[in-house]
Amino acid sequence: MASVSSRPSHRRSLRKRRVLVVTAAAVAAGVGAGVLVMNAGAAPTDLYRQVLPAKDGWAASGSGTTGGSKADAAHTFTVSTRAQLVKALGAQTDTTPRIIKIKGTIDANTDDAGKKLTCADYASGTGYSLSAYLNAFDPSTYGKKAPSGAQETARKAAADKQKKNIVFRVPSNTTLIGVPGTKAGITGGSLQVQNVKNVIIRNLTFAATEDCFPQWDPTDGSSGEWNSAYDSVTLRGATNVWADHNTFTDEPTFDTSLKTYFGRKYQIHDGALDITNGSDLVTVERNVFSHHDKTMLIGSSDTDSTGKLRVTLHHNVWKGIVQRAPLARIGQIHLYNNVYDTTPLNGYESKYSIDSRAKAQVVAEHNVWRIPAGAKTAKLLSGDGTGSLAGTGNVVNGTATDLVAAYNAANSKKLKTTVNWTPTLTAGLETSVKNLLTDLATTTGAGTLS
Repeated sequence: MASVSSRPSHRRSLRKRRVLVVTAAAVAAGVGAGVLVMNAGAAPTDLYRQVLPAKDGWAASGSGTTGGSKADAAHTFTVSTRAQLVKALGAQTDTTPRIIKIKGTIDANTDDAGKKLTCADYASGTGYSLSAYLNAFDPSTYGKKAPSGAQETARKAAADKQKKNIVFRVPSNTTLIGVPGTKAGITGGSLQVQNVKNVIIRNLTFAATEDCFPQWDPTDGSSGEWNSAYDSVTLRGATNVWADHNTFTDEPTFDTSLKTYFGRKYQIHDGALDITNGSDLVTVERNVFSHHDKTMLIGSSDTDSTGKLRVTLHHNVWKGIVQRAPLARIGQIHLYNNVYDTTPLNGYESKYSIDSRAKAQVVAEHNVWRIPAGAKTAKLLSGDGTGSLAGTGNVVNGTATDLVAAYNAANSKKLKTTVNWTPTLTAGLETSVKNLLTDLATTTGAGTLS
């Protein structure tokens, strides 16, 4: 790929900088879980109050990202149920710094008493049934027009009941973090970070975010599509957000098990982590994205917010994902030291990794791809002819590769090879990537903080 303008090389490994070790002296002194020593002789560091380090991607801009690090005792919570999480989050308008420690796995599809809720429970009393919906809007009889009428009204009512239960709205100045050693995470839920700022999300597994009531859209594409509503984490108009050491997955319900109606997959999954509606100054690092189709959207449309959507993605692992890693529009996006394993996994087969469109200004450098035998390098990228992708040092199956040249040679809508900005917030950037595959295998995703 074409090179971005020169700047000092940052050779210090983020992996090494962030290794957290509890020393014997610390144990003797009574340092407990979540209070860690960075190096021998250093002062203890409280895991729950850690802030984004300086120069660590776009979220380090301005005053940086500190989340709830200044929370007092009254606003420091440990939660293990959906009801406790809702109470700890409080009102979205309350900007008091808060730390929410999630202990174990919270099932979003439960009521306030902890009873498990099913899709049938949400549909109860609304008049909705899938069989009636399919009968009402079969394109062979209803035609290719938007669903309207009793069953669509009923579907919306049932969807609203599920939304009220599984969507968690995060206020400004909040740290959400999994308690080490507890398999912390949220299953079936959707974190909404909307029109707020200064949020940290760490050490959590987001699994099985499923829409019970996808909507049929006969005008989506040539054959129509089933569209679902919930991302595991969605940023909309959010500023200064750090997502670190999380895992995103469809497990246990893979797309291969989904049924087909009207000739299209009845898709119950939406995005894993979407960054849209003018969100800005976001760092996403050391996460694992697996078993998912439309994984990360940056920019909700070709007319999203110019001058925003500044996002850094580094030291993430993408495996068993189909597309959007990410799909980028408009913004200035920096991708470095990520690992992309495009080997098919449980039915998830890669279409492409990075899509630069709508004049996006992407810099992708020192990333690693593992692709199966016979796969084409030209298919690792995508674009609409207006997006840019610059950067050097990318490696495919151990060989330095100019991804843009390969893509442009095979496609009529070329990716531009120059960008209008130079990344400077590059903490931990590694120019040697020969050990990246093995290093990230044990230092990314939920459960690797201790």
